[in-house]
Amino acid sequence: MSDFLARFAPVITAASEAEIREDPTLSGRLVIGSAGDLTVSYAPFEHVVPTARIVIVGITPGAEQARNALLEVRRALVAGASHPDALARAKVFASFSGPMRNALIAMLDHIGVHRSLGISSTGSLWSTHAQLVHFTSALRFPVFRAGENYRGNPSMLRTPLLRAQLDEGLAQEASVLAHAIWVPCGPKAADAVNEMVRRGHLVPERVLDGMPHPSGANAERIAYFLGRSSRDGLSVKTDPVRIDAARETITARMARLVYEAPEVPGSA
Repeated sequence: MSDFLARFAPVITAASEAEIREDPTLSGRLVIGSAGDLTVSYAPFEHVVPTARIVIVGITPGAEQARNALLEVRRALVAGASHPDALARAKVFASFSGPMRNALIAMLDHIGVHRSLGISSTGSLWSTHAQLVHFTSALRFPVFRAGENYRGNPSMLRTPLLRAQLDEGLAQEASVLAHAIWVPCGPKAADAVNEMVRRGHLVPERVLDGMPHPSGANAERIAYFLGRSSRDGLSVKTDPVRIDAARETITARMARLVYEAPEVPGSA
């Protein structure tokens, strides 16, 4: 059972859904650490799926994901669910929720992750094949900078408050799920995953580094990665050379992983 959930369950269940929607830190009652203008707040993202064959890594849960996870864990606890079951429900419900889920599914299917897993689409990772995926973040718990979602600055590798989350959360997950495919979403998440490679927890051949982050702000990069737009007319913020190189590396690694992949009974 999560020590954090045991600590915060009374606070979460006592709050109304309206309070959680208004402020996912519950006016600071869920804060577990701070330094300068950085704040780390609890949200129920500590569940790990030991059967996972793919790990999808973001930077940190944002306010929207924190709200969704808190609301779902509250519903589960009020309905009488055990802490482990409540954590599992909250993790799948809230991970990469919102519009970016569709973009992420499109990119994962585009590079052939579904074929490696033996399923028809990675969309089912959020439903019928949830046992195959572990959703996580470089920083397990939501981090806010001056009240806004943390977006990678200051560096999580050089900031003690944030590095502690890597040491306690992501490093443990990497050790448990070293056999899985690791997909960091965006360069900041990739920095954290590659730190796990440097520490010897993961091998680079199982890391699919270079896919654009599935946020709406990256719509142009995502469209180019998916082959839905050509180089003509791309804005200066898009780096097609880097995206092409990443796609080539990912495609080569996926080809080997698909070849090695065992079948998943009943999942075709």
